[in-house]
Amino acid sequence: MNFFEQILVGLDAKMEEPQAFGWFHLMCWGLVIIITTLLCLYAVKHRNDQEKLVRFTRIVVLTYSILGIILEIYKQLNFSFNSTSGEWSYQWYAFPFQFCSTPMYVGLIAGCCRKCKFQEYLYSYLATFALFAGLSVMFYPGDVFTRTIGINIQTMVCHGGMVVMGIYLWFSKQVKFEFKTILKALSVFCVLVAIALIMNIIYNSTGNTATFNMFFISPYLPCTLPILNMIYEMVPYPIFLIIYIIGFTLAAFIMLLVAIGINRLVKLKIRDKGCYGLEDDKTMKKIFVEIE
Repeated sequence: MNFFEQILVGLDAKMEEPQAFGWFHLMCWGLVIIITTLLCLYAVKHRNDQEKLVRFTRIVVLTYSILGIILEIYKQLNFSFNSTSGEWSYQWYAFPFQFCSTPMYVGLIAGCCRKCKFQEYLYSYLATFALFAGLSVMFYPGDVFTRTIGINIQTMVCHGGMVVMGIYLWFSKQVKFEFKTILKALSVFCVLVAIALIMNIIYNSTGNTATFNMFFISPYLPCTLPILNMIYEMVPYPIFLIIYIIGFTLAAFIMLLVAIGINRLVKLKIRDKGCYGLEDDKTMKKIFVEIE
């Protein structure tokens, strides 16, 4: 066994498999809340300096993406190397282009872009679709936990980071509180779905029999996602694909509605303070401009 393989053996250290809302899961939730709070406080402190917030947001998104990619590389190596037998065998089912993998790629591209319409579309995806994905796993980990310490850390950084990034993008107002935002996000999601579908088709054409089901939308393998797995068996594949896109879009739309609702509540609270004479008209106008 060479030195590199010895390192992988060390990184395959085991722990008792974490349970949903057990100590490990709750510790990760605590870190997500703390980091999100700190980033949002920074956004409040520099709310009048949009140029600084734009630069800082790029740093936040790039940091998440680079860290996520590094941990994903570790995951791929860990899954491919059997520390017991010392054998290498790539696990195609774990190929890193699932729905929850896309934020690190989208974030990397967005973080490398200057402020523009294209970046706005990518941020919209991260603040809706990616936020939904992160919250789903953080609230219901399902089978993401294993006995491998590094993999448990990887999955919590990946999904917890989506929550942090999504909430921060709304709080720092890098994403617009308008219904058009979901259309921008949907366009990015459709491109990613198309890429996943093409990858599934190409892989199947190679004749490889290993499981390969990106986004769980392969025309050749059953979908294993809850509810969607039943729909897959009941309707023709094109209809299933349409339902798949609509379903995820509705979930992402809920993220947008919640963000818009909270933003309006904040504006109402500020307006009420103004009505009670706690803010003069000039200050109120300035605050509402900042909120919009």
